[in-house]
Amino acid sequence: MKNISILFIISCFTFQLSIAQYEGYSADSWKDQLEIEEIFAKQIDKTSFKKHLKKLTERPHVVGSAANEEVQRYIGEVMQNAGLVVTNYPYDLYLPKEPGTSLIEIITPSLEVLNQKEGVIPGDKFSEDPLLWKGWNAFSGSGDVTAEVVYANYGRKEDFETLKRLGVDVKGKIVLARYGGNFRGFKAKFAEANGASGLIIFTDPKDSGFTKGLVYPEGPYYNSSTIQRGSLLTSDFTGDPLTPFEPALPLDGKKKIKRLDPKDAQLHTIPVTPIGYGEAEKILGKMEGKVVPQSWQGGLPFTYRLDGGNSLTVRLKVDQKIDFVRATNVIGMIKGSEAPDEWIILGCHLDAWGFGATDPNSGTAMLLSLSETLGSLIDKGYNPKRSILIGHWDAEEHGVIGSSEWVEQMRDELNAKGVVYMNFDGGVSGKNFGASAAPTLKKLMVEASKVVKYPYTDQSLFEFWKKDNQIEPSIGSLGGGSDHIAFYMHAGVPSLSGGAGGPNLYHSNYDSFRFYKQFVDPEFKMGPMVEQMAGLMALRMANAELIPYNLNRYAVDLKIHFSNAETKIKEYDQKFEGFKMTADAIESLEKTSDELTSNIKLYLESGKFSKKELHNLNQQLIALEKSFISDQGMYFGSWFKSLYASSDPFSGYAAWILPGLEYEIALKSSNRLQEWDSRYANAVESLHLKMKQLIEDIK
Repeated sequence: MKNISILFIISCFTFQLSIAQYEGYSADSWKDQLEIEEIFAKQIDKTSFKKHLKKLTERPHVVGSAANEEVQRYIGEVMQNAGLVVTNYPYDLYLPKEPGTSLIEIITPSLEVLNQKEGVIPGDKFSEDPLLWKGWNAFSGSGDVTAEVVYANYGRKEDFETLKRLGVDVKGKIVLARYGGNFRGFKAKFAEANGASGLIIFTDPKDSGFTKGLVYPEGPYYNSSTIQRGSLLTSDFTGDPLTPFEPALPLDGKKKIKRLDPKDAQLHTIPVTPIGYGEAEKILGKMEGKVVPQSWQGGLPFTYRLDGGNSLTVRLKVDQKIDFVRATNVIGMIKGSEAPDEWIILGCHLDAWGFGATDPNSGTAMLLSLSETLGSLIDKGYNPKRSILIGHWDAEEHGVIGSSEWVEQMRDELNAKGVVYMNFDGGVSGKNFGASAAPTLKKLMVEASKVVKYPYTDQSLFEFWKKDNQIEPSIGSLGGGSDHIAFYMHAGVPSLSGGAGGPNLYHSNYDSFRFYKQFVDPEFKMGPMVEQMAGLMALRMANAELIPYNLNRYAVDLKIHFSNAETKIKEYDQKFEGFKMTADAIESLEKTSDELTSNIKLYLESGKFSKKELHNLNQQLIALEKSFISDQGMYFGSWFKSLYASSDPFSGYAAWILPGLEYEIALKSSNRLQEWDSRYANAVESLHLKMKQLIEDIK
């Protein structure tokens, strides 16, 4: 009995210690939070995710379609029934609503028209849906060209440079490039810049096809007819191509927004379209030019060639109309009980290239289920202290447009109210788990994962996620490609993106409920798991007295990233002596953030604070990330205002941390390094001074 009592006392002490040490919470409020989390977990209906996913993916629903409007109505009804206040935000966007007409045919040595649509699968009713379109790339130029062909690997900047070095002329040719390596829009941009007359994109079986395993319908990989659709939009800003920096408000609305003339927009002029690798093989297999470098060899059963010679000619025709299309974001809000003007925002887009079972609507279905669970929690008397917003964005697939327009519209409010943005695009697409986040949110993700059980092993999500021999899971840096961009890289709202992943039939007509049920998660257990993780993070951010940012992580991550940048620069500039001003600023920041973290803990433990004090301190915490927001922005695009992070302007997807430096590194330039040392030092010093002020205000 004595040993049991000692163990009980030790366990109670450990529990109390963990209560007191959690960032942003006093001991009493953290104890209350743990009770709320337990009740929240019990409210999760494990059948809800499947029900919503099935409904959302009944029909293909590209932006602007009647089926997409039905999805919007359903999302609004579910959130409204759950008790959320629902608001629609309409925009008139300049984009192609339909693929228009297109044609690919081999002209010589013999005429052959190529198929541009996925094959019908016997027994798969989804593959027969009359709303399904052929493969297409939004924002293709229109044209009708017949020319010789060149294979350009992934169509990256360096691939076109390699072709030039090997003496292969792209001018006037139709380029074939495989998906991967960069955003498809840059394949078109680089092809056009090098004088190509057209571009055909295909997914090579080496990247997703029979070389990986069984193909659909026997397995989860691309079959020979599977086509990846996608936007080509590559403006030096994100959002509607005619309204940089301003929301594309409805044309018939009261407020008029100045729009660019379409001829001045940054749109492609050459025709571009995608095909499956079975059809690409018919062209590639006839090419007789120089053998490709070894790294360019794909998975089709012959040696790839750089060019087809004058005996092989192909016709590519695309006629794609671009006009104004109505898109609508649907946002539900749970108003905070104590700090309604501090916003915890979760989101996923709603539009899809086809059925969109994995991308995006696994994330949409999860957030709808979360809306219902939070509604049930409120019914039991547990209203969050801060407001929780759940956003369903439209027109993401055409260029991350809907969310960008909303951020531009709400920029001033987000500047004062935006605590965090959490993105769950395709958030339940498999049985693995991964995440990327701003420095201040990494601990939030790690700690929440310790509470969530992984459904297919006897482990916590934390244990499953961190794998073997790791202290904690690896959390990446946010890049491009989804709805966090405007929040984080334009408005300076700390953001994260996370969820479950696995093999998928990305942007194809086969990404259906049948595919999901058969290959993604037949037991439908991952949806409730991701919902619990998302809900825990939202509630922890919503209920803390002080916003629980991990303030120490700024200096830690900045040191790593500046060290990496200096190493890269020294590879081409041996005289470079480092970023001395910024290094000094980071040293000061490190000491100050340690002091602030300790002082916040003592402040909360004292219990001597008022709601007015907390509001003032939280406003200062919200302002911290804005230290990295620069009015001047980046040299590759002033819309990208964050000095800390942006998407890679040469690939579109990759994360650029310290983008001002990464751009100079990409250009192998030293001309502006001193300027950047000053700009980054000023940003870090601004952050340091804001933390100093917080220290003074909590004494």
